[in-house]
Amino acid sequence: MSDSQRFPVAAHTLAYLAHRGAYSREQAVSSSVLAASIPTNPVVIRRMTTQLSKAGLVATCSGVSGGAWLLKKADAIHLDEVLSAVHGCAHLGSAPPGAKGCPVGQAIPKAVNEAMKVANSAASGALSKITVADLINSI
Repeated sequence: MSDSQRFPVAAHTLAYLAHRGAYSREQAVSSSVLAASIPTNPVVIRRMTTQLSKAGLVATCSGVSGGAWLLKKADAIHLDEVLSAVHGCAHLGSAPPGAKGCPVGQAIPKAVNEAMKVANSAASGALSKITVADLINSI
């Protein structure tokens, strides 16, 4: 999955789990069911749920009857948490090192990286006001 798809796929995954009421191991939703909703490959979903699990948003269990479920209620999961779980606006990339001896080439990587920090902060601020429950309520 491209880096630019991480956040939308993560948000979709969490919204689907909330829609299904998956809040316990007994209500776990398999990666194949999640993948069919997005649509993507179940392997992509398993990688995504691993990131969401590390952030404390979901729990997972592998195996034939495995799947993922939410660890928090949908109205307690803010989208800035989701953005952070998938590494913020990292999909914007990072500035490559500039050419030595070139005043622009030497200075621009720092300036671009600072601009990306500002973008990440702005995105995080806006997303902190939106929950997974808000996503569900909008459909």
